Amino acid sequence: MVELQKKYQIGVRHFGLINWIGFKSLWLKECNRFLAVWQQTLLSPLVSSLLFLSVLTLALGNEKGNVLGYPFISFLAPGLIAMSILTQSFSHSVSSLMIGKIQGNIVDMLYAPLSALEVSMAIILAAITRSLLIAIISILIFSIIIEIHIYSIIYIFIFAFLGSFILGALGFIAGLWAEKFDHTATVTNFVITPLSFLSGVFYSIDRLPPFFLTISSFNPFFYVIDGFRYGFLGVSDGSIIFGIIYLTILTFITGFMAFYLYKKGYKIKS
Repeated sequence: MVELQKKYQIGVRHFGLINWIGFKSLWLKECNRFLAVWQQTLLSPLVSSLLFLSVLTLALGNEKGNVLGYPFISFLAPGLIAMSILTQSFSHSVSSLMIGKIQGNIVDMLYAPLSALEVSMAIILAAITRSLLIAIISILIFSIIIEIHIYSIIYIFIFAFLGSFILGALGFIAGLWAEKFDHTATVTNFVITPLSFLSGVFYSIDRLPPFFLTISSFNPFFYVIDGFRYGFLGVSDGSIIFGIIYLTILTFITGFMAFYLYKKGYKIKS
């Protein structure tokens, strides 16, 4: 018996500061989850954007120089793509945690040798991956239908990344808070959708009354969409530098909140 105890000893595996293998595995698992139903996760947002583009263009016309010196359809297209990026990033994170909580397999993440930072960042980065894929697919399809202007790919990527990170982190937080899908629908219907529709997707905020113009200046959705559109058209409603600083601060705040709440086991540990 003594020989067996000496021969077989239980050891502790050390992964270093970051468990890169576990982090990558969770990120791939999350990516495979939305790729398995790509018709719903990647194609559906594109169809919705195309419907908005078609209906609004037919209803309002496409006079040259209508908005910010560009035809309305050229102004509208980047905003629709950015709105899809934001909503789908939120949808991925919140659905990931909700499905795990309802089906009970969230314990797989809780018991895995992964830190709270690794879990939260893996899910948020998967949401960003989904959003960037939607952006690439939408730009390619839109370029076939209409004339797409690209002023700076760098700005397009910066604002797409910052926006999808913030919404991915908010979705993570909402997924921890919600106890059923009705709760997530409440956040989507009363927070995400109003903020996205009132962020200058369909209009220039210069047309707003002073009171609503002031409110829009605090709306992070506005800076994401305005900066994302700037990457295409080279013109904007607001300050691009201020938008980058503002969104970067929100990125750290929302990312830290997602990490902290998961670490404390908010509504997932008894």
